[in-house]
Order: sequence, then C-alpha cells, then structure tokens
Amino acid sequence: MQWSCSKLLRVQSPCVYYQNKLKLAIIGQSVFGQEVYSSLKKQGHKVVGVFTVPDKDGKADPLAVAAEKDGTPVFKFPRWRVKGNPIPEVVDTYKAVGADLNVMPFCSQFIPMNIIDHPKHGSIIYHPSILPLHRGASAINWTLIQGDRKAGFTVFWADDGLDTGPILLQRECAVEPNDTVDTLYNRFLFPEGIKAMVESVQLIADGKAPKVPQTEEGASYEGIQKKSNAKVNLSQPAEAIHNWIRGHDKVPGAWTLINGLPVTLYGSSMLGGSAPAGQALEIEGAPQPALVTKSGLVLYGSDGKALVVKNLQFDDGKMIPASKYFSSGDTSSVELTDEEKKMAEEIRNIWMGILSNVPAVEDTTDFFKCGAASMDVVRLVEEVKQKCAGVQLQNEDVYMATTFQDFIQMFVRKLRGEDQEEELVVDYATKEVNSMTLKMPHQCFINGKFEDAENGKSYNTINPTDGSVICKVSYASVGDVDRAVAAAKEAFDNGPWGRMNPRDRGSLLYKLADLMEEHQEELATIESIDSGAVYTLALKTHVGMSIQTFRYFAGWCDKIQGKTIPINQARPNRNLTFTKREPLGVCAIVIPWNYPLMMLAWKSAACLAAGNTLVLKPAQVTPLTALKFAEISVKAGIPKGVINILPGSGGMVGQRLSDHPDIRKLGFTGSTPIGKQIMKSCALSNLKKVSLELGGKSPLIIFSDCDMDKAVRMGMSSVFFNKGENCIAAGRLFVEESIHDEYINRVVEEIKKMKIGDPLDRSTDHGPQNHKAHLDKLLEYCEVGLKEGATLVYGGRQVDRPGFFMEPTVFTNVEDHMFIAKEESFGPVMVVSKFPDGDVDGVLRRANDTEYGLASGVFTRDINKAMHVSERLEAGTVFINTYNKTDVASPFGGFKQSGFGKDLGEHEHIETQGGLFGSSDPLLYDLCLISVVRCWGRSLCELTSICSGLVPN
Repeated sequence: MQWSCSKLLRVQSPCVYYQNKLKLAIIGQSVFGQEVYSSLKKQGHKVVGVFTVPDKDGKADPLAVAAEKDGTPVFKFPRWRVKGNPIPEVVDTYKAVGADLNVMPFCSQFIPMNIIDHPKHGSIIYHPSILPLHRGASAINWTLIQGDRKAGFTVFWADDGLDTGPILLQRECAVEPNDTVDTLYNRFLFPEGIKAMVESVQLIADGKAPKVPQTEEGASYEGIQKKSNAKVNLSQPAEAIHNWIRGHDKVPGAWTLINGLPVTLYGSSMLGGSAPAGQALEIEGAPQPALVTKSGLVLYGSDGKALVVKNLQFDDGKMIPASKYFSSGDTSSVELTDEEKKMAEEIRNIWMGILSNVPAVEDTTDFFKCGAASMDVVRLVEEVKQKCAGVQLQNEDVYMATTFQDFIQMFVRKLRGEDQEEELVVDYATKEVNSMTLKMPHQCFINGKFEDAENGKSYNTINPTDGSVICKVSYASVGDVDRAVAAAKEAFDNGPWGRMNPRDRGSLLYKLADLMEEHQEELATIESIDSGAVYTLALKTHVGMSIQTFRYFAGWCDKIQGKTIPINQARPNRNLTFTKREPLGVCAIVIPWNYPLMMLAWKSAACLAAGNTLVLKPAQVTPLTALKFAEISVKAGIPKGVINILPGSGGMVGQRLSDHPDIRKLGFTGSTPIGKQIMKSCALSNLKKVSLELGGKSPLIIFSDCDMDKAVRMGMSSVFFNKGENCIAAGRLFVEESIHDEYINRVVEEIKKMKIGDPLDRSTDHGPQNHKAHLDKLLEYCEVGLKEGATLVYGGRQVDRPGFFMEPTVFTNVEDHMFIAKEESFGPVMVVSKFPDGDVDGVLRRANDTEYGLASGVFTRDINKAMHVSERLEAGTVFINTYNKTDVASPFGGFKQSGFGKDLGEHEHIETQGGLFGSSDPLLYDLCLISVVRCWGRSLCELTSICSGLVPN
C-alpha cells in the first residue's frame, strides 16, 4: 500500500478559507496545466490571461484549448527572451493583463525575472521533486535512477536560479519497488499536484503562504538524460539496473547492445523467486546470459539477483514483447476482409486527422517519426475504440505497432480475438433446465486453464431434488494441489496481481461482480440443482450476496492503510515509525456445501482485494458454482494463477493444502473436529495463519413480552432458512413458559402452510437437503431425540417423494442433558425448551452452556432486557428481534469452539502483513492481521448486535 504524508507547511484553514480571491496569470502547458487552470477557476479565482506555447502541427496545447473554450485571453509565445534579454512586446502584452500572481504548472519556458517579479504576489511554480533534492527537468527520473524510497513534489516561489526559490509547500509519497515515471505521475504527482497548486494559491490569497528558504544541504542537480548516455551498465547489482531502466522509462529509454544492435528496454520489475524456463541470450557486458522467457527478458545483475523486462524497442521504432524476441522476425500478415478494409480506411482517416502535417498516410508511415506525442497516442486509441466499439486497444499497442501497416495488422488480430494469449477452452457439461441451457465447467481450474485431474479420476455430482447425476467432476489429486499452489505462487511472486495499482485491482473485481450479476440466473440455477437451494433464495442470497461481497471488497482495494505510531525515540532523533500493509501470498480456502457460491465470495473477495492469490477447494458435493465462477473470473480479466479451483476430497485436497509449505494462510468453514485437525496441520507444516468458522449451537431466547407475530416468523426463519443448512441457525429455542404452548401451536400452523418441493418452482418454500448422507444423519438425529424423551410435535420424517426431502421438524420438552440440546443438527429441526417466567439469569446460563459461540438471538420489546441479555450471551453475533440479517459491511465470526477470525466488514481478514519502518533502521517485518480475532474475555471480545423493534421499559 502506498504511504503518503504531508511533509511540512500543511496549514489548517479557517471557515473563511475560500473567501479571498486573486487575479491569476497561468503560464505553462500540458494536461496538468489545463487541470490546474480549471480547478482554480472552480474555486472562484479570476484567470486574466493564459500564456502557453504555440500550436504544434496545427494542434493547440490542452491548456490553450480549455482557456479558449472559456473565453479566457490566451497568448501563445514561442519564447519570452532572445539571447537572455526579455522581448519588450511580450513583456508589455503580459503586463497588460494585470495579474496579482503568476501560476506556473509544468512551465518549460525560460521566463524573465521582470515577469516573475511583476505581480504583487510574485510567481509560484510546480516541481516534481522534494526540493532541494533532484533539481532540474529530469528530477522525477533521477528519483527512480538513484533508488530513492520516497518521491513527491514542491510548490516554490520562482527566482532567477534553477529551482532554488523558497518553498511554499511539499508533498511526499512512497516509491514502490516497480514504480515508473508514469505510475508515480498518475498515482500521485498529477492528482495531488493539482490539489497542491490550488491550495498554494489560496494560502497566498489568505496571506498565509510560507516562504521557507532552500538550503544547499542535500541539493543536487542532474542534467536531462539523453539517449547517448542512457546505456545500461549491466555489471551492477540487479536493483541498480532495474532503477536505471525504470528511471529512463519512455524517455529517453535505457538501452543495451544485443547482437551488436541497440535495443531499448521498457517495463522493468524485480524478479521474485526463480526465473521461469527460457532461451539463453548473450548481451554485451552482462555477467551471465539473459533468458527470453514467457514472462519477458530476464537479466541478471552482478549480485546474482534478477529483473525481468517486459518490452523491447529496436532502432527503427518497432516495439515487441520481450518474450517474443526470438520470433520477432515473423512478418506474416493476415488477409483483410472487405469489411475490415473499410475499417482500415476509417482508421487511416483518424491517422490523417492526428498527423495533420503529413500529406498522406501510407502503409509505411510511422506514427512517431511523423511527430506524434504521448497525447496523440491517447487520442488515437480513444478514437479507434469509439469508431470500433468492443476492440480492446491499449496505449502500449501503439508503441508496438508504429507503422500504419503494422497498426492495422495488430488491430485486425485484436478485432478477431487472435491476439489473446490463449483462449479459454471449456469442456462444458450442458443441461436444459429452468428454461435455459446450463453450460457448466467440470474440470480442475489451474493456472487459468480447465483440465482433468492429474490421475484422470472423476466423480458424480448429484441433484438432490431427484437423486440424478448432474455430471462428472474431476477428482483432484495431491499432484493437482501442488501444481495449483505453484501457479498461485508464481502469480503472486511474478504476476501483475499484487503489483498492480490497487484501484486497478478493484476495477477488475468490480468487473467480476458485474459479470456475476450478468450470469446470476445461470449461477442461481446451478446452485439450485447442485445444492438444493430454493431458486428464489439462491438468486437473492446465494448469488446476490456474493455479488455484493465482491463489490464491497473491490471498494476496499485502495483503502487498505497502515498507521503511524508514536514512539519514545521520536524525539530528539527524529525517528518515525509506521506500518505498511502488504498481501500475505498464497491463501488456501476450504468452503462448505450449504452456501457454495456465497462462502466462496465471503472467503475470497477480501483475499483477492488485498493482492493475494488463492487455491480454493469447494465442497465435494457442490463444486459447480465455484467452477463456473472460475470461468467468469477469466472473462473479467483476472490474471492466470490468481484463482485456482480444485474439486475433490477434503481428506486429500484439504489435507495437502493444510500441509503445503508455500501456503501462508488457510481459511476453513466446516465442522469443529476437522477445524482442529486443520489447525494442527497448519501449525506443524509452516505455522501458516488460520481462520476457522466451525460448528454452532446458537441459542434463541423468546420472552413473553415479544412481538408474537415477529417471533413466530423470525423464529421459523432462524431454523428453517435454507432448509436449516445454515451455520448460524438457531440450534435451540428457549421460550418463556407463559407463551410456550401458543408459540408452538402457531409455529406448527405455519409449517403446515409451507410448500415442500422442486426448488426451481418459484412458489416452493422448502427444498431438498443437500445430499443423501446428510439426510440420513438428520433422520438419525430425530430418532435419538425421540429415544431420549423429547416430544416430536411435527415432522421428523423423510418426505415420500424422489430426492432428499425432509419434513420441517419441531421437538419440545427438550432437556439440557439431551443429545439434541447439545449437538447441531444443521437441518430443519426446531429444538424447543421452555423456561420459567422471569428467569432471565437462569435461561442465560442454559443458553451459554455450550462449547459453541457463533450466533444467538433474543426477542423482547424491553430494551433494558435486550441489552442485558445481548451482553451476557457468549456468541459472536446477537440478533435482537430479528434473525439471519447478515450484511457484507458487518463483521461475522465466532469464538470458543465455533472458531476464530472474521468474515466481511471493515475488519474482515483482508490478509496482509504489516511492515515496521524506522527512519534509520532496516526494514523489519512485524507480522500482523487487519482481522479482529475474537478472544473470550470481555475486554478483548467484539460483539455484533443486530437490533429491531426495541422500546424502553
């Protein structure tokens, strides 16, 4: 995560901050200048003149375009002085506008001092460096070349020196390991620089702008880099080579000699882990041969460490992916159809519009040799995308196809989809159901591909509605687990997921959520036939909440923050301590069968948002929505290896995930005995982090002063929601004696109205249990209850029809020692005990007499009683006059033998590790989690209470 702070001179503004306004002259150019101009006007300042550069090739500078559109006077001077002397007519024109202050955002011209000093407030200028370090036009480049750990900018008062005027304000940001000029500019220097220029003007208007003299201490000046002296010295450590390349990124470009020819290197990043297999390439001056790999060109430094270069550019301007170096001579072209030829001519017209100085665009016309600049690249890409909707074109594509002929070839390949690295091949199992054709992946999903299990084994997944086989699904082996983990590790160490801008990662997760919504009917149908969920519930909750979860955590991607920590050594030594959140690495997720897709979302969305990669094992009996999700993730653009899905046995796949040394975190939802085994394996293997959501026996206490209608309705929902296959289901109801009989009678009346049947029937209330073994267990559970003396009021039997249907069941007169009073059914079994009127403390003791602590509930109109009971219930969530009301923004989890760790909400396990930084100390890792771990002990426990309908007593 980026750490940024205000360095000094940050002035808190009073309520009248924007009352004072100035008359401004804007002197500069570029989109940055345009944005500063527009922002200052919005704040109410009057721009009396804009002074910018003449039109180039018939095109006005963006600053001039914006000002002319507003009717602001615009002056375009090629220069302000000749042989060091101001041009009188230029000076007179400037003075006539009557500015109070000159604002110079990215001003590249030499401005005479009689212009600088003329306004009563003088002149301020923006500089992309934390002055006095790195003075000069290439300051941001030298920040990277010299491996600085922080970058930033300065707004200073202009003088006759070179960036030596007094400082008005400064801002800093961290330099990430693979930052380039572009990423620093886009992430920080551009957006924050605009804000800082506007703030500086207002400080001047309010008479509060400081003038802090620059010292010579630490000052440096490095000249503008030229191509001739940008050659890479390959006999340095890898990090120094990496810094040199990224510091020269785009302009002028760091280069080296390959086979005696100069080749420019772009897109450098440090290589974590071992290099992938590749073909050796001798490079002049390199300590060992480079490797051309699928990831790019791997270069080795003198220290044996490596970096990887993404793109190469040759002397003729042609740019290629470095991975294609040995095939760069392939000039085979595609034959255009008549329709594609028409598009090519339309694109030729776009080129003509941009290259207005060229009499005609020929096939050999080179975009950049004809004078095009970076803004022209953006215009070309956007005009082509506007003309040809749907084509996926990036700025980088223009640099790789600089001639018109190459550009058209690249464009047509993209239009046809031939540019894709590898088309996703899916061997679908198809089924006509719910008025649609379901297309269901059924193989393991490893490193972006669907493939059979290594051992060729498969198993049948069953439709619980009728017991029929839906399809065969791959049965993953230990070898498949190892391959999936290796893919996830490679994606984490060397792939783009963890390195990309968090906001871009969020955009991909938003797109993933959008595609899930686009496929929601298909996902809900698959969920219904594979798990038995009623379709309407699957649509709203199983799928609907999954979509909400991904959208919620997509929004967190760029909001994961560390913190500054006050320490004793802060003064007088000027030490600063702060934490930095970083992803853990490869995470394993083992999910249950009751909410197959929703549990996938709950566990993986936050994991992905933080930049982790994952290997996920769906429940053996419900793998299909997870595999469909994998397909959708590819369409969303999630890089290969980031998500891997392994259907199969928990005893085999789950155990190997627990034991695997390359997995850094495992999240599990399931039974308490299995959770204990997983925790033991994780500890013995590599002490990997664990979060567990385990068994529950959630108590629901219903007092006589409740809203009876709501208590009946919500009490039934607390037990029968999702056929009782619900981790937070009320495992035991305690009903106050005076209303007990009425409550039971009303519940039974409502049960008789419930429609049990096909989950795809929109009027169905109650579908089949998830699988036959679970149905058998539930029937046995009811038999035990009867034998122990509990009263079976309703149900307790399998429904006489095909499939795994069970009647909603009600037991009363359940005593505390009975099996059904202590053990979770995980099915539609309401276990009811009565308690004496007014015995609040007694019922609390009974409710807490369990080793589980996941959820609980209370129904009462008395707010005092509700608060007293909610504080005393030993459960992670307390529902008050409601039940099952979970939300993606609300943290969820239990304690005691219901596990630990949190799902959802701000404190969800967005798995990161915190770094401790000191001003003089080396980087020290102090591992910590954002998640709240629920420990029993009132001062350490977080309790979620969800309330409705309370009134004071």
